[in-house]
Formats: sequence, structure tokens, C-alpha cells
Amino acid sequence: MGWFHTAGAGGRDPSRYVVTVRRTEDGRTAGAGLVLGHDTVLTCAHVVNAALGRDMFHTRAPMAVDVPVEVSRSAVGSQRHLARVAHWIPPRAPDGGPVRPGAREWLGDLAVLRVDVPAPGLPDGPGQAALSVGQKLRAWHGSGADATVARLTVAAVHGPHGYVDGAPTGMAVDVGYSGGPLWCQEENAVVGLVAGHFLPVDAAGHPLPLDFQNVIRRSWVIPWQAVEAELRPLGVLDACRPVPPDTDEHAFGLLLQAIEDALPSPTGRGDRARRLAQLCGVEHGSDVRPPSAQDFAAFLLTHPRALAALTGLLRREDPRSTDRLLAAGALSRTPRLLSPSEYADLRGHLRALDPAVSARFPEAVRAALPHLATQPGGDSVDALVDRLEILPGDGHASDGERRVPALLRVVEYVAALAPDTPRARLRMWSDRVAGRLGIGRSALGERRYDAQEWARSVRGRAARVRVLVQVTKVGRGRHRLRIWCDEGAGPRQVSTESVRTYTASEAAREVLRVLDSLTPPPEDERPPLVEVLVDRGGLNLPVDEWAAQGRAELVPGVLGVEYPLVVHCPELLRRNGRFVSRWRSRWSRLDSGKALVVSDPADRDTLYSQLVNQLDTVRVSVDVPPGPPRDRIVQTCLALGIPVVMWDRGEDGPSHSVRHMARVATRELPDGVHSYRAGAWANPPEFPGRPVLAWADADRTVPRLHLSEPQEGP
Repeated sequence: MGWFHTAGAGGRDPSRYVVTVRRTEDGRTAGAGLVLGHDTVLTCAHVVNAALGRDMFHTRAPMAVDVPVEVSRSAVGSQRHLARVAHWIPPRAPDGGPVRPGAREWLGDLAVLRVDVPAPGLPDGPGQAALSVGQKLRAWHGSGADATVARLTVAAVHGPHGYVDGAPTGMAVDVGYSGGPLWCQEENAVVGLVAGHFLPVDAAGHPLPLDFQNVIRRSWVIPWQAVEAELRPLGVLDACRPVPPDTDEHAFGLLLQAIEDALPSPTGRGDRARRLAQLCGVEHGSDVRPPSAQDFAAFLLTHPRALAALTGLLRREDPRSTDRLLAAGALSRTPRLLSPSEYADLRGHLRALDPAVSARFPEAVRAALPHLATQPGGDSVDALVDRLEILPGDGHASDGERRVPALLRVVEYVAALAPDTPRARLRMWSDRVAGRLGIGRSALGERRYDAQEWARSVRGRAARVRVLVQVTKVGRGRHRLRIWCDEGAGPRQVSTESVRTYTASEAAREVLRVLDSLTPPPEDERPPLVEVLVDRGGLNLPVDEWAAQGRAELVPGVLGVEYPLVVHCPELLRRNGRFVSRWRSRWSRLDSGKALVVSDPADRDTLYSQLVNQLDTVRVSVDVPPGPPRDRIVQTCLALGIPVVMWDRGEDGPSHSVRHMARVATRELPDGVHSYRAGAWANPPEFPGRPVLAWADADRTVPRLHLSEPQEGP
């Protein structure tokens, strides 16, 4: 256990690890959760859906939405906090599709929440072990009340599903237990999460009344080994689960020597240790016997934020020892960049940002770190911060000068986008962290200047209002629509039906109805952008030519004539995920990148080798007659991450529209194509083309698409 009492050390009432997840509407219990770390809670995704009043199997992550949680602080009290989803693994059917109503089991169904709690945060999380047959377990209702404990026995474990049986007397698992931990006293650890309960049904699957003959106390659970398999790629557990350090590793020896030199006095070492334990939210040993230097070094390589907290205590009075500690800690993968208070403050500043600024966080990451081989991704700002924390500093440091960490550079770019007050708060935060790290003011000032220049260059490119329309062919001349609006804070769905089908004219009328309902900001005179989301077979759908014609219509209502309209095929990027980083890198060069014209159908055979690593090519014009070769060229460009691809839907020979658009700057192409289509409607001989513009904006999010919502039929 050591002098510092870290997670999984034992001695804590296991019911105190239970978190209450409450409904936003009425505050009633939606389900349970598990304290995973100092600011992290794990629960089931369907519990979060219930808390937000959504369908149980809703698949889209609830971004930037507060979820009320309640965490026990003692045997007699608890504290309420707000949390947000950091990582989202929605419920899914075995085939990877949505879960259908009436399903009794499913996969996934996990949500990692970040709790808005001041430092040092929540208590340490518990130890963790695998679920196995025969284990005796306990589970609690989401309320966390001691009287709700249910006694369970593991009956079977089959891959991602475990089956537990309740004792014939006492509490039975029911509504409100989902998402809560399964505690094994023998292992002194959590071994899984409660997921669902089986109710008695007849042979046809119809519910039976509960009586003495129809009593079932069987529930199914998510084994901890399945939880680990889902969360391992996200790195969540590594940050929350303390691992005893390897005393043979080089970092341990260097830290040990640095601590002995910096804190030679047992009294001074004890004072620092007690303060450090308080900052990190862990209990400590005897007030009389201070920790040994070995205990100290072991704790710094066990708690991910301990080293940052200690250097904050030492920087002012002993900068040389502080630098030695930071240098030694950099040799280990455990220490994180920020102390508990710095991390909590940053999350608070970021959560307070206007949604329009938060939505541009990925854009700021790409601008701040243009040479990063693989851009960090994540479901949320919290997830991005986690991944940025472990990245090294940039290469613009003089000899002997500490580099500016990637996270601080990104924060400067985010701050440059924010209004005066939040910008000042973020910059003051950066100044404090840089001071603790020993980073010179000139180095941080240079990054701040870079961020200001970048923000000045993009300020004129404010997020454009757009309408996203997913178009799916469902028969001859019939289409299904799903529509979202995005005024700058991300897509919000506005369509109420996705099972109804439309003719082209009806679809145009429905899209125009949504466009009429928008109120663009008065300072932006640009018409909204219509972004048509299609699969690879729908790239040539003439959606821009769809017209809301009818006896009641005074004007034709042609979509591509009234509004700039582009197509986007997320399917091609998702199926070739290794090119996503190249797509984002190319998009960051949109104003300076090169354009390529493909005019020979045979070029499709060499296009892959030509473009795969040519990151300065951002735009391809395909001047090839209609047919399979042209479609293959277009799809190859999109799959390789070319953000802007243009071709002509109709012409057999050299395309007038492609040649005409060659004079238009890449960023202005949506409006340029819009003008061309208007000219083609008014004067076809002068504008004979039928241009198609594929436009994949890496700075704007696209809703996760699927064929139907979980509650819908096939």
C-alpha cells in the first residue's frame, strides 16, 4: 500500500463507488455508474439516454450536454455534480447495426463521463478484475442506498455477456441498477457492470404476469474484460488505473535521486508529502513517520498528476530540482502534463466557452499542430485534451530552453478564437502552467503571436450556416431524407420522419421549407450552404436540379439555383480511415494547396500512387466523360482524402463547367458553382455544363449516419 494510499488499496466501503445518474427533467434516478477516477465516471450509454429523455438505444453521442450525477463522499452524505460525455460507445447489435426494440441483449453500451468537480476531485476508483463463473457479487441501485444491495452469483460468462442469478430472498436487480458496479468481495474489486434483466415471457416472447411460477432473478451484465476491450483503444483505463512502478526503470532511479537531493530532511519531506496527498485527493500514512524517498518516487510514477502537483510546490523555491524532476518524469509514460487543479481549471474554462468556439476546437488543433503525423481525435473536447496531454512539445526551442507542450499551444489557438474575457482566462491559465514548467515567456509569447495571426486570417471565414441533407434512394424516383441544420454549433436534426419517401419535387419542397425557417446572422449575407450527404452510389444524383414545381408554386424553387449545393460522401472516408489524417492535413492547406486536373480515363490506374502522399494537392478536377472510369477516379480521390473534387455530370467531351471553374479560388468554389448553375438555368447555351462539387470540410462535423433509427422498422 505504501505511505500514499492509492486506488484499489482496499478498506473502502464498495457502495461508495456507486454513482447516481439522475434524469435532467425531474431529477429522478435514471441508473447507476461507477467512480473510475478522480474526475471520471463509467456507466452504460442507455443510462445516459434515459437521463436525457432519449430513446434507450439512441446511438449519437450527446455532445456538450450536462448529465446530473451524485457521488457519495461519506456514509451519510453525497454531492451533486454535472458531467459530460467524454467517450461514447453506443449500444449496437451483433452485426454492428442499431439495436431493435425488444432486443434482450446487445454489445457496446458504455459511456465515460467527465465530472465537473474541483480538484482534487472524486475518490480513487476501485480495483478491477475479470468476471468468472461462481463469483459471489453485490450490486446496488443507482440511488446508492445501502438497503438496495442485491446478492448475485455468476452463472455463466460468454464473451461480452455475463449472466448472474439473484438470491431467492432479498433485493432483486430491477430498473435503476443498470450501469452500476458488480463488486466481488473475494477479489476486492469491480468485475463488471449491470446491463439488463430478463423478464418472464411465453414461447412467443410475450410478457407473462409475475407470480410464484414465473419468477426470474437472472440478469445479464458486461464483464470487466469486455469493458477493457471496449475502452482500451481510448486509453481511458490507463489514466484511471494505477499500476505499481517498475523500480528498475531509469525514471525511478532518477526521481529517487532528485527527491533525496530536493527533500533531504524527513520533516520537510513529510510536510511536502502531506500537501501532495491533499492536492491529489489520496489518503496518506502516519503524520509522525514521513514517507521514504522510495515511497515518494513510487507515488510519482503511480498517480498520473502527482509529479505535476509536486513541481508546482517546488518551482518557486527550488527551480533546479523542479527541472530535474520534470526531466526524470519525462522518461516514464505515467506522469501527465497537468496537476489536478490545472486540469480541473482548464476543463472549467473550456466548458464555459461559447458552443460556436468549442465546435472549432478540432480546427484549432490542426492549425496549432500542422506537422503532427496523426491528428488526435476523440468524441469530445475532454477526449481531445486527454490525447493532447501526452504529446511532446514543438521543435521551436533554443538550446537549454523547455519546449512548449502541444496542449499549451492548442489552448493558445482556442483562446485566440474566444471573446475577451474567456481569452484572458485561458491565457492566464497558460501563463501559470508555463511558469511551473519553466518555459520562457518568449517561447510562449511566440506561440501566442502565431495563434493571433492564425485567428486574424480565419476571422473573415466565419462558420457558414448550412443545411445537411442525407439522401438515400429507395426505389425508382423515390428518396428518403434526413435533415440537419448547423448554425455554427454543430448539426441538430430537424427532420421528424426518416421512413417517408419523396419524389424529387417533394424533396426539394421539404428542403426549401427547412431553409425558409433559418435566420442567418445579420452580419453574414451569404446564403446557407446545402450539403447533400450520399453514399458512393449517389454521387451523381442531380439533387441540385431538383425543383419544387407545382401549381401552387410561384417560382420553380430549384435547389442548386437558389443555394450553393455540394455533395459529401462520408462513407468513402470512413471505409478508408487511414487517410483521414491526410484529408485533414490537406484541408488545412486549402488556400495554398495545389489543384490537379485529370483528363485521361486511364489516369485512374496511376492516381493512387500519385496522390496518396501528395499532401499539397487539395483540389482535383475530373474532366473525363461519364462512365465507370470517371466514377472510379472521383471515388479514388475522395477515398484518398482529397477534400475538393469537381466533375461534370453530363458532358461527353471536355467540360465547360470544369474549365470555367478553374479560374475560381478553391475556397470560393461552392459560390462559384452556385453562380454557374444560376447561369445555366437562365442561359443554357452559354452555360452548358452540369457541375458537381464534392466538398469535405474537415472543420465542420457531420452527423453519424446510419440507415434507420433504432426504433424504426427495416
